[in-house]
Amino acid sequence: MAKDANTKRKRAANMEPRIANRKATHDYFIDSKLECGIVLVGSEVKSLRLGKAQLQEAFARVEKGELILHQCHIDQYEKSNLMNHVPLRERKLLAHKREIAKLAEATKDHGVTLVPLAVYFKDGRVKVEIGVGRGKRQEDKRRSIKEKEMKQDVRRAMTRRV
Repeated sequence: MAKDANTKRKRAANMEPRIANRKATHDYFIDSKLECGIVLVGSEVKSLRLGKAQLQEAFARVEKGELILHQCHIDQYEKSNLMNHVPLRERKLLAHKREIAKLAEATKDHGVTLVPLAVYFKDGRVKVEIGVGRGKRQEDKRRSIKEKEMKQDVRRAMTRRV
């Protein structure tokens, strides 16, 4: 009986939405990634469970030894009362001090920023995947689009039956 309940929970956890920032890989070369926790209020977690968040304009910054997420829009929870959260507020990310120090060192260079790549649930907790992104130029963006299209063409040609 306990095994059935655990498998149902695992299936439900896999059904949780994963909010991805697809624009990040288009605009940045991602050098390294880090999984962080995030400090949220209850209505924000409920909105995230419904997949109501946007990461397109979001970025992270190290401020006073803390990792802060800026411009991450989490919609207000519809069924909440008047004490609902503010959609665009700064949220603290949870990471070890040495990891934060590494991120601060990496972002000292010009053109390097911390970009949130995804927000997802792991063991019932909300996690944010942060990437160290180096900005792409216009020709780099064109080149990556061209490579992506070539890979798609090859994949299509390989799956086509004769």
